[in-house]
Amino acid sequence: MSIYRSFLFAPGNHARRVEKALSLSADAVILDLEDAVANSEKIKSRALVLAALQGPRNCKAYVRVNALGTPWSYGDLVAVINPGVDGVLLPKVESASDLHTVEWLITSLENERNLPKGSIDLIPIVETALGFSNLASIARSGTRVRRIAFGAGDFTLDLGITWTADETELLSYRNSFVVESRAAGLEPPLDTVWVALDDEAGFNQSVETVQKLGFQGKMCIHPNQLKHVNACFSPSEKQITHAKRVVEAFEVAEKQGLAAIQVDGKFVDYPIVYLAKKLIERANAIQKNSLAKN
Repeated sequence: MSIYRSFLFAPGNHARRVEKALSLSADAVILDLEDAVANSEKIKSRALVLAALQGPRNCKAYVRVNALGTPWSYGDLVAVINPGVDGVLLPKVESASDLHTVEWLITSLENERNLPKGSIDLIPIVETALGFSNLASIARSGTRVRRIAFGAGDFTLDLGITWTADETELLSYRNSFVVESRAAGLEPPLDTVWVALDDEAGFNQSVETVQKLGFQGKMCIHPNQLKHVNACFSPSEKQITHAKRVVEAFEVAEKQGLAAIQVDGKFVDYPIVYLAKKLIERANAIQKNSLAKN
């Protein structure tokens, strides 16, 4: 079971920040070749990113390449599809054909470089009106994509939306990401970054909101954001204890021919049991992931 609670961005041309990011508690680090890198630095940053991917790290490592249609996208992909990279984030995806193009190129590079077929993960970031209008076909593209991400910065800019602290203007769009991901058989989506670094309360509320909406994790732009993100997207000890009681009590009840019982004053039937089992499975995967890092 994959664990993607937190994705931490680090500018690909800043070796010290990259080294630090790879040593922290993020489930994955995104070495950025796009927005965090000046145009004049983009080409030479590829070698720096590739070198960083060969070093020690406590997490998975992804690269955000430049969007299709830019002068750098092809060169970025050719440079970074190599041993050491776990996956690629593709920004500003606007159609399923964007993913088919990149799928073909990544597969060709895997074959050429003796990488296992399908080993490079691909995460599209949908962050424009056109991309959102094609969200269903993007989620159903039939490519190696297993999860999609929402990019609110460019999205609100493209639509002329004011991105407020309570983010109520993003609710309907976020709901669509969760629904379309589920309908397409993908993992739950990843949520956008929070850019107001001086608003800790707003950030905490944003994280808690998207966790309740059904996202599996959140992209981060500062190390201080990791602790709350990881905690919020992890089952609490109280939740785990209750889930185990639900499963155990239902197993006893089922042997007695019962499929509807009460546990801790709450109604329990098959859907509740399935949810409890998923929570326990996630908690076990997080623990296993944590032990592997240590």
